[in-house]
Amino acid sequence: MVAKKPSIVIIGAGMAGLTAANKLYTATGFKDSFELCIVEGGTRIGGRINTSEFGGDRIEMGATWIHGIGGSPVHKIAQEIHALESEQPWECMDGISEEPSHPTTIAEGGFELNPSIVEPMTTLYKSLMGYAQGKLVEDTAASCEGLGEIAAKAYKVSTTKGGQEKLSIGSFLRQGIDAYWVSMKDQEELKGYGNWSRKLVQDGIFAMHENTQRTYTSAGDLLTLDFSAESEYVMFPGEEITIAKGYLSIIESLASVLPPGLVQLGRKVTRIEWQPEGVSGMENGVATATRPVKLHFCDGSNMLADHVIVTVSLGVLKAGIHEDSGMFNPPLPSFKSEAISRLGYGLVNKLFLQVEGNDFNNFPYLQMVFHRPDSEFRHKKIPWWMRRTASMCPIYSNSSVLLCWFAGKEALELESLQEEDIINGVSTTISSFLSKPHKKVKSNSHELCNGTANYVGNYSHGSEVKVTKILKSQWGTDPLFLGSYSYVAVGSSGDDLDTMAEPLPKLSSYKTAACPPLQILFAGEATHRTHYSTTHGAYFSGLREANRLLQHYHCIGV
Repeated sequence: MVAKKPSIVIIGAGMAGLTAANKLYTATGFKDSFELCIVEGGTRIGGRINTSEFGGDRIEMGATWIHGIGGSPVHKIAQEIHALESEQPWECMDGISEEPSHPTTIAEGGFELNPSIVEPMTTLYKSLMGYAQGKLVEDTAASCEGLGEIAAKAYKVSTTKGGQEKLSIGSFLRQGIDAYWVSMKDQEELKGYGNWSRKLVQDGIFAMHENTQRTYTSAGDLLTLDFSAESEYVMFPGEEITIAKGYLSIIESLASVLPPGLVQLGRKVTRIEWQPEGVSGMENGVATATRPVKLHFCDGSNMLADHVIVTVSLGVLKAGIHEDSGMFNPPLPSFKSEAISRLGYGLVNKLFLQVEGNDFNNFPYLQMVFHRPDSEFRHKKIPWWMRRTASMCPIYSNSSVLLCWFAGKEALELESLQEEDIINGVSTTISSFLSKPHKKVKSNSHELCNGTANYVGNYSHGSEVKVTKILKSQWGTDPLFLGSYSYVAVGSSGDDLDTMAEPLPKLSSYKTAACPPLQILFAGEATHRTHYSTTHGAYFSGLREANRLLQHYHCIGV
């Protein structure tokens, strides 16, 4: 009798799943010794990587950036497959959208803010985040202004109030700006900015940076973002770039080694049956097949496996641990379900706008400083879901496509809105910021620059730009994702990310022959302690789980 080959099934054809499959399939002797397949619930490969087109430009609906090119496996693959150059224009191909050298910052009502007003708040914000990330304040200007001391004071006040375990980035940042105001209590008042006082402007600029942080982390509310974990997160060195031929080119490269049919699309798993310690492979008193894991699919079919690598999003796992879900049978052990429950998982969406008009190619890299949502001075017709959007900018210089980022409840609201409502809301916002003369007041003067109104990018009327078409991502309501990416929430820690990566049953259970090892393995960005929320984190996790299986079977070359 010929022994059965061990069967490995990977759930999800995103970055983690395809990396694991690529590593396994190309391992020496693997093809002759194992059975492998990927089951993907959707109609495409890529998961939260989804390259598309809009207005003739290549754009990303999901993952967008290579976060640091130094040491990034994604950058290495992109170089190898020549994906960093393209004839077709692509999103952020000139790099301006991530860190513009000359942003135009305008306060609601059409008041352009002089850099001398904006830069101190930007420096304050960066120094506070640098402190949270464990970096020394090296900037001499920051040191001169005592921003290091302000950060230390904010930390001390925050921890005194609630203790380090419960400290959030949100509360730390607010303590920071409060400490800044105490140190700068004799500032000269602004004039010529309508209802904007200096303190309101500073608060608005600071909030703009906080809103950018919400999209970076997916924490809809920074009060839920853990302070301590911030210093554990690892950034690769070097510049952050987008991929000319699209992020999907990385996915296609990983999948290219796999034979046709190995990836099965439209195969949504509804239940995973497994055998924890002390439960033998019995079904109605009859011994089941030797393979310990049974997958059930939405079409009623099923599949047996020795090992299953689960790469679904943390959002899907959160939904899967609810009592009425039945995703895992028996349910996951408490150590695993509690980590899933504690970790944060948020929503970020992108909104692309096709614009036309005589002046669209002069559209600035616009940083928007809004009045607070409850302010009596706010423009009543600007919808609430626009008020925490930090910027609106062309996806590269002179592009007719603009991009806005949304997080949290605003991002979820965006998904439910009709195209007409979005166009009207965005158009109203553009009007408020660009349709009037934009007063830019010199820091040492209460007069207008040169005594005349200063127009942004030769704009005098925001109405000259017409939004004709939109494209939005909808990660929150997509049942295959239920959100965007993970973060360490207050009450969780990096230990929970390590727990996410632990296979089932637990290693201590392997002593009994009745409990087959490595039945369920976990990969995906939310299983990597230092690179969570990134495509390279997902990549590393896929390698980790493939290697775990190869080492288990003593394969060569691991």
